[in-house]
Amino acid sequence: MKPYQHHIHIRKEYLKFSAAHLTLFPDGTHERLHGHNYTTEVSFGLREIEFNKMLPFSAVKMAIQQICQAWDEKVLVPTQNPFLTLNTKNGEEIEFNIGKKRYVLPKEDVVLLGLDNITTETLALEACRRLIESLRGNPEFKLIQSIAFRVEESPGQGASCHWQAP
Repeated sequence: MKPYQHHIHIRKEYLKFSAAHLTLFPDGTHERLHGHNYTTEVSFGLREIEFNKMLPFSAVKMAIQQICQAWDEKVLVPTQNPFLTLNTKNGEEIEFNIGKKRYVLPKEDVVLLGLDNITTETLALEACRRLIESLRGNPEFKLIQSIAFRVEESPGQGASCHWQAP
């Protein structure tokens, strides 16, 4: 192991999203539908920092921005929760039930995520997965040793997901 480890940290004002969600709990109860102004921060552990092997910030920021834009001003719905039943009626609306409550929203206002819940933990996991997929095709991806993707729902309250390269 090298005596020094290097990390790049990216947190920009525009790398954020505003989204609505409700958290479901294991006993079948849930929060009311509400929203947050989420902020993001990503840290990259680098294998090396040689001059001719630099990780381009612009590609990284663009990938993070695309994730944020996909979720901005949307209602985030977890499709893998056992207490949520998705009943898409037509191509224009998304309908889902949680217990006896029924929600109908315009399709363009909803993002269906293959998650079991919408929490900062699951959003950090999904964002980290999407970031890896987005960067995997770049030649510089092999320079990344680890990624930590942090999502905060309010200042000082959030979660992060850490990925370690094989």
